[in-house]
Amino acid sequence: MKKTLLSGFVAFGLAVLPLTAQAGTVTVKGSDTMVILAQRWAEAFMKKNPATKIQVTGGGSGTGLAALQNGTTDIAMSSREIKEAEAAKIRARNNAPPTALSVAKDGVTFYVNETNKVEALTVEQLKAIYLGDTTNWKDVGGQDAPIVPYSRENSSGTYVFVKDHVLGGEDFAPEAQTLPGTAAVVNAVAKEKNGIGYGGAAYGKGIKELKVKKGHEAIAPSAENVKSGKYPLSRDLFFYLGKAPSGEVKAFIDFALSAEGQAIVTQVGYFPVK
Repeated sequence: MKKTLLSGFVAFGLAVLPLTAQAGTVTVKGSDTMVILAQRWAEAFMKKNPATKIQVTGGGSGTGLAALQNGTTDIAMSSREIKEAEAAKIRARNNAPPTALSVAKDGVTFYVNETNKVEALTVEQLKAIYLGDTTNWKDVGGQDAPIVPYSRENSSGTYVFVKDHVLGGEDFAPEAQTLPGTAAVVNAVAKEKNGIGYGGAAYGKGIKELKVKKGHEAIAPSAENVKSGKYPLSRDLFFYLGKAPSGEVKAFIDFALSAEGQAIVTQVGYFPVK
């Protein structure tokens, strides 16, 4: 087995096995970024395996990992790496480290209204906006208008990713309006001409995706740039398990990582790991 991904955690490269009918229910919970993708996987898998029910719910990466800690989900979806404190609780429960699987790739994307003339911002400019240091679009090449920032709840893996990788661990400005999911952020930015928000690349519909400036280059969250890691805010999307997968759980994961499953990743708007 290929052991890659996160040091300190068990990670498996799962062989794709013939998908025969499985009986039972598999629960998948967590990242709102990954909900649409997991639902598509579940629908396709259940057509092949009508005796198996795949239950997919969101709530945020932290919610999914908490459910894994208390044993109320088979798979936790997470758009961020697991924290050591979370992993320690899973180890204590199962006498084994959690299993980590990268099942897709994503580029955290910042969205603005389609009428906004700003095309790209640096990570430093994004940081200044979300810390509340930059409050007018004219200061970053836009029109003279107040910036209306939208954010996610703190159980969101995307919130944690942005806090760690954009804000350098600092807290979001109180002016950043917290919304319950990426779809809500996209909807708010589409309606608010001075808005800015963030989320997964697959949700960038009906608004304009900003490029991220690095040096003299403005880098788009494209498939090529995300898969190569050139896009500065590239990340993996994970399945976490409390123990090595078997039975219906393994069959579902095998499907997600199969050629058909990875084609669904592309259809949804994310990027395959293979």
